[in-house]
Amino acid sequence: MTFETEQDLIREKKAIQTFVNIFAGSFKKLDPKDIDYKVFDKDGNLIAYAEVKGRIKAIYNAYPLPIEAKKLVKLIDKRLPPIVIWSCENGIIYGKANKLKGEIKWAQDNSLYDSELMVYYDKQKELKYVRYV
Repeated sequence: MTFETEQDLIREKKAIQTFVNIFAGSFKKLDPKDIDYKVFDKDGNLIAYAEVKGRIKAIYNAYPLPIEAKKLVKLIDKRLPPIVIWSCENGIIYGKANKLKGEIKWAQDNSLYDSELMVYYDKQKELKYVRYV
């Protein structure tokens, strides 16, 4: 079961495109029951997997950044660099999940993830951002 609307998918594609543009790479969307994307370098080599999360806030007030714990485990199980990208209103925040420090707790203040185990990340040096042009 997916909760992604057409707007969510447009926001997600803009975020992944912004991310791969950093290094002239490309991406491929995966099955809806899997994580979101395979990420390729400029030569077409598979270099990472990425999960894109919508964050309907500006970069400056997007923290703490949430992700479902089960999505994070699925991403890390791919055994290549696990990239998490949060798509904000004015850009993206991204980082390698295996380098981030977060807090695990039950979902807070969001009926979409009610009774869901979540990981929340505060601002840290491993998180980078890119503003949309």
